[in-house]
Amino acid sequence: MSYPPPQAGYPPYGGQPGYQQQPPPGQYPNPPQQGYAPPPQGPPQGYGQPQAYHPQGQYGQQPSFQQPPPPQGHSPYPPQQQQQPYPPPSHSPYPQPYGAAPQGQYPPQGQYPPQQHGHFPPPHQGQQPQQPMYGAPAAPYGAPPAQPHGAPPTMPTPPSPGYDPNQVARVDLSGQADALRKAMKGFGTDESTLIRVLAHMQPQELPTLKQTYHQRHHRSLESDIASETGGYFEFALLAILRGPLQQDVWCLNDALKGAGTKESLLDDVLIGRSNADMRAIKTAYQNTYRRSLEADVKADLSAKTERMYLMILAASRQEESAPVYPQAVDADIAELHRATEAKTGTEQLTVCSILSNRSDGQIRAIAQGYEHKYRRALETVIRDEFAGHMEDALVRMVRSGADKAMRDAIALEECMKGPGTKDERLVERVVAVHWDRQHATQVKGAYKHRFGKDLISRIKGETSGDYERILVAMLE
Repeated sequence: MSYPPPQAGYPPYGGQPGYQQQPPPGQYPNPPQQGYAPPPQGPPQGYGQPQAYHPQGQYGQQPSFQQPPPPQGHSPYPPQQQQQPYPPPSHSPYPQPYGAAPQGQYPPQGQYPPQQHGHFPPPHQGQQPQQPMYGAPAAPYGAPPAQPHGAPPTMPTPPSPGYDPNQVARVDLSGQADALRKAMKGFGTDESTLIRVLAHMQPQELPTLKQTYHQRHHRSLESDIASETGGYFEFALLAILRGPLQQDVWCLNDALKGAGTKESLLDDVLIGRSNADMRAIKTAYQNTYRRSLEADVKADLSAKTERMYLMILAASRQEESAPVYPQAVDADIAELHRATEAKTGTEQLTVCSILSNRSDGQIRAIAQGYEHKYRRALETVIRDEFAGHMEDALVRMVRSGADKAMRDAIALEECMKGPGTKDERLVERVVAVHWDRQHATQVKGAYKHRFGKDLISRIKGETSGDYERILVAMLE
């Protein structure tokens, strides 16, 4: 399958993207997410020299955080690398996209260098990647595509900061703990100090901060915050104090408890997650509530929606380091078309199985290739062929692969558009975005590109008081 050259500039999400030329025979490298500036000169973005691997959704590790010695044996994860900042292009106010190469690093068009050591080489000449046999009981469609003989093993994506209990901040936070206690001691509360200390606290620092606070003042930081603050300001501060993993667990319980299910909250937490993060979430949920997350999902949902979420919870996605083979992408595109537009009725579970098992890079290639081949955006096809909670979940899967920053920008606007503000959801989504500073910057750029206005100004127009100030501080 051959792609025409890309168009200049960044197209709006869901618009006609530029499609890349055929890569070297036998392999796609993982195409990076679209950025918010014109692409660099040279060959199309994503199909030139293989890029250094930065897991999508991975938070940059802070240099002051030191990992404790691992237990006996070897960790299955590679060591996390310090993210190197990329300078923003001179003609754009937005920084380079998360994980993308700096401008000017691509070779001239048509002059692709050979694969370097440490990257995945193409299969042996004349050898084609093995395709899944559709309908075969041993390998149902949607299972991770088989790798060709001799392909190197893929490295698992490491857990995000805050999702590994061994990630500990070896720093002295006694000053911050004392400042928080002083802000809440006696008559009145110094809300500005609470915001200043907590708005940019790193995930690995939070356990140390809470432990230090308890040791020095013999009090629970969470209990003091709950007693001294209120409303959505309190809601936001407690969400920060839980840290990313326990906040995910709290949100899942909130989505599943009581009458009815908040499927959109399940989507926010579960869709687009790495296998390592998904396993951490399930373990933490089990440890917190003494119940299996899968069992609670089964008890709350039914039929095909239940089966879709169980596919997501299986944590069986292709890793982001897995190569993206053009033959496998073309097979997925053909099968998605066969299961949707090419027939009367939709094979819903086939679509769910494909999208829940593919990596972000593979989904990105599938979405681009589908629109090139059939002249319809994959997101549009899903909206036409599905409805309700399954439609929303599948659209989020496509957006997670295509452009996480734009996905989150749209989700934030959905909390604020129309009459009234969905305040709890707005807090949860801002907190989730703010853990990764580089991603938060990209979300602000995506919001400006999509909606033509500043995200922080939009939030200020929908909130007020200390509630407004904590949301703004997290995004600044």
